[in-house]
Amino acid sequence: MKKVQQGFTLIELMIVVAIIGILAAIAIPAYQDYTIRSKMTEALTLASSAKTSVSEYYISQGSMPADEDAAGIDATGTNYATPVVQTMDYAQTSATVGEITIAINAIGGDTTAGDDFTMTGTGSGQGVSWVCAAGSVDEKYLPASCR
Repeated sequence: MKKVQQGFTLIELMIVVAIIGILAAIAIPAYQDYTIRSKMTEALTLASSAKTSVSEYYISQGSMPADEDAAGIDATGTNYATPVVQTMDYAQTSATVGEITIAINAIGGDTTAGDDFTMTGTGSGQGVSWVCAAGSVDEKYLPASCR
C-alpha cells in the first residue's frame, strides 16, 4: 500500500513565508510613496483656488497681481493650513509671471515640515499656463501632473 501524503512539509511552508516576505518588502515602500503622493495631491488641490484667482486677475487686468491681496488670495499664508499644507504664499516675479509657493507639513517618508513646491504661472494672450516645480520636496512625491 502506498502512503498518502497529508499537509505540507516544513520546507514548503518556509518557501511560502519567504516569498510573502519578499513581496511585502517590495510593496510596503511603494505603498508609503503612494500615500504621500495622495497627500501632496491635497496640497495641489488647495493651490488650484489660488491659481484660479491669479489667472482671473491676469486675464482681466493684463498683468500678474502684485501681491496676495490684489490676487484675492488670503494674505496670511497660514490661513490655508491643513494637516498637509503648512502655508501657501504668492509672489509676483514679473508683470507676466507669478509664483505660488506651498509649504507642507511632515507627511511621511523623508518629508519634513517646511518642505515646499511651487506653481509658476506665465501669462500670455491665451491666458495663464502653470508649471509645477519640486522645490525642497523630493520630486517622487509630487503628483503625476507635476513631474
